[in-house]
Amino acid sequence: MSTAWFMIVALMVVAYVVLDGFDLGAGVCHLFITRNDAERQGVLRSIGPVWDGNEVWLLAAGGVLYFAFPLLYASSFSGFYLPLMMVLWMLMGRGISVELRSHVDSAVWRSFFDGVFAVSSTLLAIFYGAALGNVIRGVPLDASGYFFEPLWTDFRVGAVTGILDWYTVIAGLVALVALTQHGALYLSTKTEGAMNLRARKTAALAWPLVLLLTLVSLFATISVQPAVLTNYRNYPVWYFIPVVVFGSLAAIVYFLRQGARGEKPAFLASCVYLAGMLGGAAVAAYPMVLPARDLRYSLTIYNTATGSHGMSVAMIWWPIGIILALAYFFYVYRTFRGKVELGGEGHYGD
Repeated sequence: MSTAWFMIVALMVVAYVVLDGFDLGAGVCHLFITRNDAERQGVLRSIGPVWDGNEVWLLAAGGVLYFAFPLLYASSFSGFYLPLMMVLWMLMGRGISVELRSHVDSAVWRSFFDGVFAVSSTLLAIFYGAALGNVIRGVPLDASGYFFEPLWTDFRVGAVTGILDWYTVIAGLVALVALTQHGALYLSTKTEGAMNLRARKTAALAWPLVLLLTLVSLFATISVQPAVLTNYRNYPVWYFIPVVVFGSLAAIVYFLRQGARGEKPAFLASCVYLAGMLGGAAVAAYPMVLPARDLRYSLTIYNTATGSHGMSVAMIWWPIGIILALAYFFYVYRTFRGKVELGGEGHYGD
């Protein structure tokens, strides 16, 4: 049962990163993809119907984490208190900028919130990547199961770590570049004309950086946490995940070269890339949910899990909730499918 809930949490995190990831990516790149106010408004309309719904997966993953692995929830939220507060402020910054941008007919007002949207999205992408880097690298847990990390120490990966060091900065850059590409590919499926061409060009320019940073992060991960290869060595079938990751990167560049016909397939390949990267991290970590720098104190699905009765009862109710959520997402994405019309009131169909 603990393994099943580990897989559920991992699945919900993947859903959040894939879906809200294109919102973040659109925020990162929208200032240099757009050329005027109408195009910037078009970017917001392309994500407007779905961005707040996409963030539900983050709340749902946190709720499941709190229920299924309460000790992990308590330990990680206390140890990562400072960056979590920063993430909350950035989430609020994104939400405020999307909602308030058009409330005042002023170029200064709109430009200010465009900047807030871009900065908040960029920092969120970096911090999410750094957070995953911390989980992979390990944190200074002690026998009590708790820890504290400052924002940084000396940027080296040692016994006393900070949130930011050379490894987690690399992880943050991977997330930033990958989500920028993801957002640009999404915008290419929602826009037309010159803006569409700029979105595709941005994705094409980001692709070599994504490939390079993926390779760098792979070797860096093996360097700082050799234990990540244990499950792959014990169960070689999992080596299909790196094949999927690099295959999806090849598919992105292949479909980008097909022009307008390849927009949606390229975006779907980006979804597969993100899912593969996160799935690979989950396989490498299992059964640990938060490795310690001293592996004796690591938190696992066994020493952090709630009672088996509670897990069994929740396994009845969780599918009901997830079916309702999926039905809602299917309805919203189908309703607002197609391209965004610049200067119009919203979407128009395929």
